Amino acid sequence: MGSSEGAISRIDQLVPGFAPYDAIGAHVLELRRLLRREGFQSDIFGEVIDSRLYAEARPYQEAPLVEDGRILLYQMSTHSEMAGWLRRAAGGGQEVWTDYHNITPARYFARWEPDASTSMMAARRELAELAPVATRSMADSRYNEEELVAAGYRSTATAPLLVDLERYHQAPDPTTYDRLRRRHDGGGATWLFVGRIAPNKCQHDIIGAFALYRKLYDPAARLTLVGGVTSPRYLEAMQALASELGVGEAVEHIDSLALPELLAHFATADVFVCLSEHEGFCVPVLEAFELGVPVVAFASSAIPETVGDAGLLVDTKDPLDVAEVVAGLLRDDTRRQNLVDAGRARASQWSLPLSSQRMISTVTGWLDGRYHLPAP
Repeated sequence: MGSSEGAISRIDQLVPGFAPYDAIGAHVLELRRLLRREGFQSDIFGEVIDSRLYAEARPYQEAPLVEDGRILLYQMSTHSEMAGWLRRAAGGGQEVWTDYHNITPARYFARWEPDASTSMMAARRELAELAPVATRSMADSRYNEEELVAAGYRSTATAPLLVDLERYHQAPDPTTYDRLRRRHDGGGATWLFVGRIAPNKCQHDIIGAFALYRKLYDPAARLTLVGGVTSPRYLEAMQALASELGVGEAVEHIDSLALPELLAHFATADVFVCLSEHEGFCVPVLEAFELGVPVVAFASSAIPETVGDAGLLVDTKDPLDVAEVVAGLLRDDTRRQNLVDAGRARASQWSLPLSSQRMISTVTGWLDGRYHLPAP
């Protein structure tokens, strides 16, 4: 492979937190597979590695600080001691690239989890500190790329998140599916949202809209919120709100699920409602599209870019407005089916073969000199 940058034979990835059932973790594994397929040597190094992935990665301290013919690709999304390590590597002549997945603004967590807020502020500082040393920087949405440009990154591109949507086409967990199907057949629509329990995800807004929907349109409706708990205090407040609004028994929170169980929830959902205020991409929207669940989403951050014209975007989170939009969708079978079809077509744009080709074209384009660094 020709390269105006010198002969590059190895591209190693560094990831602060490497975990299964995680969009970034899945992306890292797919990218390693892709790089190796293209003839590069490629390993994964992490700061915090889930025990289930010990066979896939090593502690970043085991990576040489500087190595000829190598690029260090940093998967950037959170505060990490690796940022300082990477600056030292760049100072020693090592080429550093970044792949940016967004950092949640600290203001969302300041009230609920001060320590997490402090960590997010540190991550933002590291984002700025790496700008002078990163020779190339990609992001998984235009929204994220614009943040890189604003932070002073010199050579940027939007390259897709690598998501294997085919893995979602397996049988759902039969026990979970049968239970949910019986409940659904008993009447009432099921609202679904998948995402961490975190203030920026705004599950409280979903609960407010859902409470009005039950009162005005469907007293038997249910809301299922799936996601690990990032903020226990926010979870407590969310549960208190549901009780105060009289829908506590109709709102179910489930921690992170294995894929077959998650598929059972998608298979029995009537609508996916996302009122998040800050997303760098939002993979669960893509999952809903792929699995035939129509999407209603608040038009914030990267959400309009991910949704396109395949879902219903709302520009307000007024609970009455959201409830009316969902009610209108669920009583119009033709419109609902049109959205399901549009969602599947939208998801196909992130099929792994297409995304892999776009990703490797970005990488080889940079190596072949088709992207040029502007003058500092």
